[in-house]
Amino acid sequence: MLLVLCVDLDDDLGRKTGIDTPVIGREAVEAAAVALATADPEDSDVNVLFEGVHLYEEIDDETVEVAAVTGTDGGDVAANRKVGREVDTVLASLATGEDVRALVVTDGAQDESVVPVIRSRIAIDGVRRVVVRQAQNLESVYYTTKQVLDDPETRGTILVPLGILLLIYPLAIVADYYGVTGAVVFGLTSALLGLYVLFRGLALEERLDAFAERARSGLFAGRVVLTTYVVAAALLVIGGVSGVELADGLGGATAGDSSTAITVIAALVRGSVTWFAAAGVTASLGRVVDEYLADRFEWRYLNAPFYVLSIAVVLYFVSGFLLDTVALETLAAALTGGTLLGLTSTLAFAIAESRFPRGPEPT
Repeated sequence: MLLVLCVDLDDDLGRKTGIDTPVIGREAVEAAAVALATADPEDSDVNVLFEGVHLYEEIDDETVEVAAVTGTDGGDVAANRKVGREVDTVLASLATGEDVRALVVTDGAQDESVVPVIRSRIAIDGVRRVVVRQAQNLESVYYTTKQVLDDPETRGTILVPLGILLLIYPLAIVADYYGVTGAVVFGLTSALLGLYVLFRGLALEERLDAFAERARSGLFAGRVVLTTYVVAAALLVIGGVSGVELADGLGGATAGDSSTAITVIAALVRGSVTWFAAAGVTASLGRVVDEYLADRFEWRYLNAPFYVLSIAVVLYFVSGFLLDTVALETLAAALTGGTLLGLTSTLAFAIAESRFPRGPEPT
């Protein structure tokens, strides 16, 4: 028995028509093809489905069945796994004692990447790639290019880097007019292009959109953590500046001495750790308040500010010891105190959680 298997790796069929997959049987596949063509006549998967129906009608020397399987939007490993599961479903539905072989129908190399997954479940007689005839003619180049550039994702991927490259020459002219060297222009342009490529490659636009959405929802929901995060960020900046100033002052005072990298790092830590600790405590307390207001509070959440203080105490006195401003006995006492602070808070809140649990109230 031959199974004509139409593959839609990015699930255009399911996303655009709402049809549940896998689709099994000649009438069902034809109806799915008509539905997809109605929803999006330009989708190449329409041709894949109709090609599957065509092969079903054309092959008459053996028993034939046709089915369509889909993956997920994005075409990644999860899509391959979904195709594998749907192939298993199709094979389980075939009530036949014959050996089943597959003829895979796709519209390009991306969908063909799932062939090894299918081959692990069923023998494959061949792969048929569907190419629309008009797309091979020169007359369709303009239309195809126009359609590609109309897509927002493709437009951003292609046109933005091209625009940055085209700006190099006019920027160089303007820079030369104001006496700026061309190397600066090329450096800045290269930096912009590199940042854009990293931005797109790491999908940072999605993360920024998600962050903006969380910030917006948190703002309207009255979340305390937004304010504490802003304050914590300001404290971090102040701490960084304070650490740099202390390190600079140390470098000026020991200009004739053999100042080591460890001493500079110790100065940076010594000058900034108190501000960093304040930032950590502020942010963690804001998070604790939000969890309490949302009725998700747990006693162990209160460990965070105490851990921050414990770490800050250790770093403050260790850096002071490296700068010869703290005696060894004081350092030992500080290390012991910081450790006991963390252990005591952990034990105290564990006991509080066991004796005063904040679970859901009985109804």
